[in-house]
Amino acid sequence: MAHRTDSATLSAHVHQFTLPLAIVRTDGWRGYNGIDRSHAIVCHSDGEWARDDDADGICETHINTIEGVWTTVRNFLRPFRGVHKKFLSGYIAICEFVINLKSVTVEFISKLVKRTKS
Repeated sequence: MAHRTDSATLSAHVHQFTLPLAIVRTDGWRGYNGIDRSHAIVCHSDGEWARDDDADGICETHINTIEGVWTTVRNFLRPFRGVHKKFLSGYIAICEFVINLKSVTVEFISKLVKRTKS
């Protein structure tokens, strides 16, 4: 989670969490301009949502996956009716764990709650 969306912050974040040969796909937000990776951009302001860069019939350049993740985060947070920004990264970490887990299990719930001996 990045606390700022300026070019210096976003490029440092992307460089920290990606390999040098990674292809970064973003929307047209100017904060991504400093990224020193292979960079494919979809420009929503031009009505572009996906693009087939190599003409094979598959739109490689899109950001639907991350937009879907943020929809999942928003839906995960909805029952809490707002969380303090101080704790937001913790809630996002729990949501990320649930997304990666793919299902809620007894083991997952037991990791969330502290067991006490009776």
